[in-house]
Amino acid sequence: MKIAVLGGGGAMGGMFGGYLARAGEDVVLIDVFLEAVEAIDRHGLVVEAKDGSTATIAVRASTSPREVGPVDLIVNFVKCYSTDAAIRSAAPLLGERTAILTLQNGWGNADRIAAIAGRDRVMVGLTYNSGTLLAPGHVRHSGIGMTVVGEIDGSVSPRLEAAVAAFRRAGIETTASPRILDEIWKKLALNVCTLPTAALLRFPAHELIQHPEMLELMRGLLAEVAVVARPQGIELDEGERWAAIVGLLEKAVGARASMLQDVEAGRRTEIDVVNGAIVDAGRRHSVPTPLNDAMVWLVKSLQAKYLAAAVAS
Repeated sequence: MKIAVLGGGGAMGGMFGGYLARAGEDVVLIDVFLEAVEAIDRHGLVVEAKDGSTATIAVRASTSPREVGPVDLIVNFVKCYSTDAAIRSAAPLLGERTAILTLQNGWGNADRIAAIAGRDRVMVGLTYNSGTLLAPGHVRHSGIGMTVVGEIDGSVSPRLEAAVAAFRRAGIETTASPRILDEIWKKLALNVCTLPTAALLRFPAHELIQHPEMLELMRGLLAEVAVVARPQGIELDEGERWAAIVGLLEKAVGARASMLQDVEAGRRTEIDVVNGAIVDAGRRHSVPTPLNDAMVWLVKSLQAKYLAAAVAS
């Protein structure tokens, strides 16, 4: 399968693309991050496991979709605020049957992609794997978990089966779901509870469950997710989600949340498609979401401060 990974110079895109290439797929990592593209082309992609062992994977990287041409599958890992630009620039990758699979964080990315490339091309999914970019062309696979993908309408299509098979050949534990939107909201619930809290307090993942006050805050954030999910027809078991969130955090010793990495690097966060998605849904359905409102206000204030400082310098 010919696969292009958008955001391939980042931690998650590089990691997934590297594994797919190592398994024999025809993969190109596409990114505007020139330093990462050059490092990968010259030296290969270095993937570091949790135990510190490393593997160097030969995989092609490029800043130019035009050089790549049409592919069978585009896997989208760019940040939410880059979605529109990335999909527009990916036009040369689109053939008659090209599918686009978004594995991005948050809620709303599929609609953005569909508005540009057509809804018939879009598949959606999520992953409980986590990664950290250590240096250009060097990523750490900091957390291992399931990847779930699906067609928006719940069908099991040949292209979905082909993507699942490719991921499994690459050693990425993957399953297809007929209720993929429920699964995305399950992951969204995890992100709502853990991403802004880790970013604001600079906590690694496991520390979020070491303080009673933080546990109470996360339970409150999760309760708001469950309330706004119901009028949208999303099936979300609050008790199951809480047990899953705590279980994941217990295992994620030392892992640094993606939003924390963004804050530390002085980048824009994805707060608008995480807690902001809960706030938007609450407004549409007349459901108050005070805790999620607070997370949005706090993270945006922090973000504005460091982005303003970067401009001033």
